[in-house]
Amino acid sequence: MYLYPDDRFTNAFKAYDIRGRLGSEITEALAYYVGRAYVVWLRSEGLNPRNIAVGSDVRTTSAALKSALSQGIRDEAVNVYDIGLCGTEEVYHAVAFAEPEPGTTFDGGIMVTASHNPIDYNGLKLVREGARPISAADGLSEIKNLIRHQALPIPDSSNCAGHFRTSFATEYLQHLLGYIDVGALKPLKIVVNAGNGAVGPALDGIEQFLPVELIKINHEPNGGFPNGIPNPMLVEQQQITAQAVLDHKADLGLAWDGDFDRCFFFSEKGEFIEGYYLVGVLAKALISKQPTNSDLDTPVKIVHDPRLIWNTQAICHELGGEAIQSVCGHSFIKKIMREQDAAYGGEMSAHHYFRDFAYCDSGMIPWLLIIELLSKTGKTLSEMIGDRTQRFACSGEINISVSNADETLLAVRNRYEKQACDIDETDGIGMDMGSWRFNLRKSNTEPLVRLNVETTAGTALLSEVTSDVKTTIHELEASSSKA
Repeated sequence: MYLYPDDRFTNAFKAYDIRGRLGSEITEALAYYVGRAYVVWLRSEGLNPRNIAVGSDVRTTSAALKSALSQGIRDEAVNVYDIGLCGTEEVYHAVAFAEPEPGTTFDGGIMVTASHNPIDYNGLKLVREGARPISAADGLSEIKNLIRHQALPIPDSSNCAGHFRTSFATEYLQHLLGYIDVGALKPLKIVVNAGNGAVGPALDGIEQFLPVELIKINHEPNGGFPNGIPNPMLVEQQQITAQAVLDHKADLGLAWDGDFDRCFFFSEKGEFIEGYYLVGVLAKALISKQPTNSDLDTPVKIVHDPRLIWNTQAICHELGGEAIQSVCGHSFIKKIMREQDAAYGGEMSAHHYFRDFAYCDSGMIPWLLIIELLSKTGKTLSEMIGDRTQRFACSGEINISVSNADETLLAVRNRYEKQACDIDETDGIGMDMGSWRFNLRKSNTEPLVRLNVETTAGTALLSEVTSDVKTTIHELEASSSKA
């Protein structure tokens, strides 16, 4: 029997998942009680869970955490189906589409992963039936409190449910292939950097169906991460993929984080592609695949986050789609997509969501859609992106440490509001200055604000106005500290 964890575990409960340092915040005891509290919470929602899917990434601690988690679920008389080493989206796929037994469905799923975090971290991502997200605003807080207040009944050991090891890899790969016309693909050469994470087996499985050459680097799953943590946002990790693209004269490069729910792109020139522009490319791909219903005159709907917006909105307008803005974060994006029946949702952070994937995010569907688009248009990735980066130059996300994020946002608003054509408060503040705009929002987890700037008037203006906003924030912070 596991002892309840001490209150340090509460630090691991984030807005969208559970994630923290091993040994203090994340322990096997916590995983066990999360399993039990998760089932109790599902029952409080009026559900009668019988089958839960669990999976884990390649980290050396993930298997033990998954074992404890599974025991907690089983002690609540619910069957566990362990799908083994996998990506987060494979848990989503199992919960949304797979049958644990013929004629049955999954009532939820949990993935053990710390994604791109340092090696001394791990965590859990939870979903309910239909792969619907469980966030702090919808379940995670209640699960945390059940553990914190030791409010779980003593389990009946005679009622422990079953534990089954299974795989839905074949069904998952076939689902992925359904997004593209394989016959339209050209024989592209693609560098794929798995970062020694969990994506390697999925790439091996899908390779046999595609007329492409995959040049595999850091390919074998290895929880020791001998080539560095799989975090393609790190410059040193980007350089590995970029150089491989150049060395092999590849058509493009791809890299993933540890649980491969995010995919990052490199052009044939070895250039790292800002995630914002990929949202536009994928919007184009989905609009072209989803003809509008002329009887209802309903455009294809695309959901985007509020940080950088003009390129995505322009593409939707040019192609007859409808752009819909959402608060950042997967639970908000998925909620609006369901409400609006949107075909696709994208965040510049490289999370891409698809209606036909139960509104979940995937790190595999995006690159399949893009190689299909490259094949059909005959363009290179740099050609496809190049004119958009010229028309809609952007700063990328800039993190700035502040002592009080709310005060910073208010002071910046006061500084610029007289110049603004429009002020948007979807998430933080978005201020439209005519030929340029910025979005400033606070971090949910750190004492900092996140700045994104974009212009329609070239990189010289972008540099000027980005510097102006940054300087304003630093001056405000300096005056605040003196006060």
